[in-house]
Amino acid sequence: MVSPLQHAHSVSSVTAADGLALAVEVAHPTGDPTVLFAHGFGQTRGAWTATVSALAARGCRCVSFDQRGHGESDRAPGGAYRIEQFTDDLARIARAQPQPPVLVGASMGGLLGLVTAAEASPLPYRALVLVDITPRWETAGIARIVTFMKAYPQGFADLAEAAEQIAAYLPQRRERKSAAQLEPLLRKGADGRLHWHWDPRLLGMVEDSERHQPRLLAAAASVDLPMLLLSGGRSDVVSRATVAEFMQLAPHARHVELPHATHMVAGDANDAFTREIIRFVESLDQPVARKMAGNLSS
Repeated sequence: MVSPLQHAHSVSSVTAADGLALAVEVAHPTGDPTVLFAHGFGQTRGAWTATVSALAARGCRCVSFDQRGHGESDRAPGGAYRIEQFTDDLARIARAQPQPPVLVGASMGGLLGLVTAAEASPLPYRALVLVDITPRWETAGIARIVTFMKAYPQGFADLAEAAEQIAAYLPQRRERKSAAQLEPLLRKGADGRLHWHWDPRLLGMVEDSERHQPRLLAAAASVDLPMLLLSGGRSDVVSRATVAEFMQLAPHARHVELPHATHMVAGDANDAFTREIIRFVESLDQPVARKMAGNLSS
């Protein structure tokens, strides 16, 4: 029988180098190995809920957090956001773990992981999973995301209006988000309307992101960690060309395509996504694989 500890969650605050408070959640705090999840732009740690539950049930210690400017983490005073702040936050959280974690990073979170894996010393991770992101991406896909995120500066009148707009943006999803799922994604402004949980001043950093591609390409070529690239077969951010380029830079990496997923891989195909994460974690060493298999069958 699975121990109740495997379902225990704790939420705490980690102080960034510049004093901002970052919301960090730990599931199954006594588990092993540690898997650290870094969400994409405009998301929160809630993006990983189903996968975290599945891995915690298998005995993993799962850590997720809200990036600065997102969710329950602080926003930068004056809206000053730089990539170095995000990479420092990620490395700081990784080094606070009892052992170097397996990092699972979606989109922006994956790029931050790639940079820190290449440039941070000492190395903060034992392995790296990139979720539908490569060092060079398709500009049109990012433009579509930014257009959606800019589309509602006045916010939404209520949760029903927000759900309608999200459903239009994600037509591949069969079910609309419930009120309980939407509430963490929105916050009520002084105007009484609901606004996204992320700081709109972050958009400037996203629009300027292509200038970092040479740094990211160099990082991919230098990282010697076990790596897995999980891409969506219907993604407009990652393509066969960008995947091929990444695999040339990092020939030791594995690539798995989930054919029915878009850029929102974990949300579109969560069961398949979770299975691939489990397989990758189990493959890192046999003792861990046996332990996780035992937890599943007990």
